[in-house]
Amino acid sequence: MHAQNISFLLASPQPDLLAAIEPVLLRAASRVEVALSAQAALDAMNAPQPPALALLDAGLPGMRIDDLLAAVRSGENGRRFPIVLIVDSAEPVWMERLSERIIDDLILRSAAESYGELRIDLVLQAFHRGREVEMLREAAAQSARIDRLTGVLNREALLSALFRETDRVQRLNDPLCLALFDVDDFGHWNSRLGMDLCDEALRQVAARTTRLLRSYDLLGRLGMDEFLVALPGCNLANALLFVERLRADVFNVPFHLAGESVRLSACFGMALSHGRSPVVVLREAEEALLNARAAGPESIQIFGDSLRPAPAPVTYLSPSSGDELIAW
Repeated sequence: MHAQNISFLLASPQPDLLAAIEPVLLRAASRVEVALSAQAALDAMNAPQPPALALLDAGLPGMRIDDLLAAVRSGENGRRFPIVLIVDSAEPVWMERLSERIIDDLILRSAAESYGELRIDLVLQAFHRGREVEMLREAAAQSARIDRLTGVLNREALLSALFRETDRVQRLNDPLCLALFDVDDFGHWNSRLGMDLCDEALRQVAARTTRLLRSYDLLGRLGMDEFLVALPGCNLANALLFVERLRADVFNVPFHLAGESVRLSACFGMALSHGRSPVVVLREAEEALLNARAAGPESIQIFGDSLRPAPAPVTYLSPSSGDELIAW
């Protein structure tokens, strides 16, 4: 073990035990914090920077050891560090706490110094291995939710999040609006620029869109060039303002791809949840998007509205831009 920046907690009211164990701990840690009571130990374990290991005397005054362990589990730091109890004997109650994973190990008060040092080292090794496995599992679960190309939610993760969000807006009677959009004539750009540059364009679309979102908005990629934004708390009027901003801030700014300045555009379809199944609302947004495509590039359509004339394309050949743009 490396002692750099590692802090241990040693909690016991017995001076002889503290004098015997503290030097052992200092061989593996840069600092040892000593606590003489259960409350002092609890404060140290619930501190913003908890110890890497807590060595607790089962006879700490001021609180039953089971109550102390329960308070640690319910605290902010939970069980992010191993806990070892110093006990007089391996009584059934302590073995039960071990089997329940409430504690990580026991050290007998009468154990030799070398044995105690070995137990502490083994506990730390096992704990760090467990943390590594947990982090790998979390990373794998996160990876399964993310679209690998763009870094936003994939279709399955987005639908799952939409069901949770729909439950919430039903309870609170809040609005929820979906905005579906795709890049106009993306097949043309694939042919003209090639797949690699089009992949980069999609990454830039996702990044620009993400910068416009609030922390609780949702963004996912549903298809090749198709993205969905879920806007909790937005009625149609507010959502329409947001989509207008998407059209201007995401697509009216040239995309710089391998030395080329490319002007992309998109169509948008919108639908309001009314607390209904996300599958139903998504179908409505898809129908609105089909209407937008029929209306022409850069169109915005809301489900239930009659087809509106296509808006005039946003001016992109600006004399002040300094870019020679490729446009379709």
